[in-house]
Amino acid sequence: MSVSSSQEIHSTGLRGQTRDITRAMTELLFTKMHGLGNDFVVIDARDGKPGAGATLSAACVSEIADRRTGVGCDQLIVIQDPPRGDAEAHAFMRILNSDGGEVDACGNATRCVGAMLLQELGGEEVRVRTKADLLTVKRAGYGMVTVDMGTPRSDWEHIPLAEEADTLHLELSAGPLSDPAAVSMGNPHVTFFVNDLDAIPIALVGPELEVHPTFPERVNVGVAQILASDRMRLRVWERGAGLTSACGTGACAAVVNANRRDLAKRRMVVVVDGGELLINWHEDRPGQQGRVFMTGPAATSFSGTLNASVVR
Repeated sequence: MSVSSSQEIHSTGLRGQTRDITRAMTELLFTKMHGLGNDFVVIDARDGKPGAGATLSAACVSEIADRRTGVGCDQLIVIQDPPRGDAEAHAFMRILNSDGGEVDACGNATRCVGAMLLQELGGEEVRVRTKADLLTVKRAGYGMVTVDMGTPRSDWEHIPLAEEADTLHLELSAGPLSDPAAVSMGNPHVTFFVNDLDAIPIALVGPELEVHPTFPERVNVGVAQILASDRMRLRVWERGAGLTSACGTGACAAVVNANRRDLAKRRMVVVVDGGELLINWHEDRPGQQGRVFMTGPAATSFSGTLNASVVR
């Protein structure tokens, strides 16, 4: 579907999703965005914005995310004002998976929201607060955006795992996959390294691994094939969303895990189904672990209105 970003789509039949929207609203505006095909319905709920104060239940989120009867998306993003007393962030971003569950981090969504804020506020950088961290988003030229994704955490408690384990070589397998490395990029990831990515039935093994008891908060499952010391292919089964065309935090995790195993450099092009991301894990400094930077595109597909006039 190709729709200009200025065109509005009025959606009146989303199976009663508006039951969960504040009664005082007559409509709720949204913007459809994507980062390499990882797509989002973005609702701006900041004070003074059309969606100010909007709250949606998990069931409502799932209905909006439905690709047949709703708008369709991998995640629904709600932009809110920063928490009271937070003088650093320009906005707070909530991330709701298509199953209605809330997660702490999403790299591609951060690029999209950051790009929206950069267009609104001007300047060269903005700061977006998530449940995981304060992330800085900068213009990178040629329609690209760079996000400082923070520092990876490889200690088992912070991923988290159910019990102490070697996060560089987890005793975990499913089908043809085994021996992954685990890391947190604000959300839990495992990366399996394989010789032939096309031979892996990710849609079959991904759901099993996502809910493995090793991961009390479930896990994002990445499968990577090293193409060169500075290039890899990656596919990710995302918890609560399934197989997506791109996963920003998954790409960061894959580069970190590849480097931890001495398989690749710290600066890599990650080829995902939707395109390419540039991931750069900076060198450690005395007393400070290196931060991970992700560069890629952010695009607006269209804007629309969720009609809330059917609220009963």
